[in-house]
Amino acid sequence: MKTEVQNLVNKGIMLPLMEEFYTIQGEGFHKGTAAYFIRVGGCDVGCHWCDVKESWNAELHPPTAIGKIVENASKYSKTIVITGGEPLTWDMGPLTELLKGQGMQTHIETSGAYKLTGTWDWICLSPKKMKLPTEEVYKNAHELKVIIFNKDDFRFAEEQAAKVNKDCILYLQPEWSKREKMSPMIVDYVMQNPQWKVSLQTHKYLNIP
Repeated sequence: MKTEVQNLVNKGIMLPLMEEFYTIQGEGFHKGTAAYFIRVGGCDVGCHWCDVKESWNAELHPPTAIGKIVENASKYSKTIVITGGEPLTWDMGPLTELLKGQGMQTHIETSGAYKLTGTWDWICLSPKKMKLPTEEVYKNAHELKVIIFNKDDFRFAEEQAAKVNKDCILYLQPEWSKREKMSPMIVDYVMQNPQWKVSLQTHKYLNIP
């Protein structure tokens, strides 16, 4: 039985579902928009400041049929955000096909470290130094969101901005635990480099998920 389930997970017919919830998108271009979040378990990128480390081990999260996930989502919103973990660990094709069949807008938040699968209306690429994005994700990203934890991250941000497509919107976002130190630096940087925009985790200020 376990092998059978694992095969379905490998094909993207079932996914290790960590949580699903209806809230307000707090970050990036779509901030302020009501959206249904589907958080998929499994990630080996390993950011030390990750605020959902419990998502890393896929085995902790029950394999859930994508039909059930879509049925739940359809009760709440037409804007669906797939996040993780790292959702591209899994084949996103079957899930996005079902979501699009219901007329939903599909958004993904990804480090881009794995093959780009699925059909997306919006790709938020948030690259990590430990495991860089694939060429394909750079080409298709709608927004680049670089998390600023220390000064070196500004250098990394420019390096990443040079790789994305010309229409990609560029965001710098302070890592939450360092926001008091890094936010003023980000403000100065954006004022000197206006091709960038500031992104804040507004959901945390609003005290919502």
